[in-house]
Amino acid sequence: MTLTEVMTANPKLSIAVFSVIVTFIATLAHKWLTNQEHLKSLKARQKEIQKELKGCKDGKIMKELNSELMKLTGVMFKSSMKPMFVTIIPFLLLFWWLRGIYEPLMGSGWIWWYIGFSVVSSIIIRKIMKVA
Repeated sequence: MTLTEVMTANPKLSIAVFSVIVTFIATLAHKWLTNQEHLKSLKARQKEIQKELKGCKDGKIMKELNSELMKLTGVMFKSSMKPMFVTIIPFLLLFWWLRGIYEPLMGSGWIWWYIGFSVVSSIIIRKIMKVA
C-alpha cells in the first residue's frame, strides 16, 4: 500500500499525523535557530511591562512603557523570521502536495482540520520542549 493510499483511506488521521510532524519540525527549527535564553528574557520583560501598564495611571509613563513594549515585540518578531525563512519553501511544497491529495476528498475543509491539529500540537510540543 502506498503512502497516498494510506492517506486517502483515513484522511483525518493522516492530516493529524502530518500536522504533528510539520509542527514538530517547525518547533525544532525555531528552537535551534533562535537564542532561546534571549527570547525568554524578552518575554519576561514583556510580562513585567504589561503588569506595570495595568497599574499605571500616568499618561507619560504609559507612553514610555508602550514604546518599550513595541521595541521588544519588534526584536522578537525579527528573531522569528530566520526559522520561517528556512522552513517556508519546504512547507509550501508539502502543502501543495497535501492539497492535491485531500482537496478531492474533503474540499477545502482539509486545511481547517490541519490548522486545528496544528494549533493543539504546537501548544503541547512547545510546552514539552520548553520553547520560548
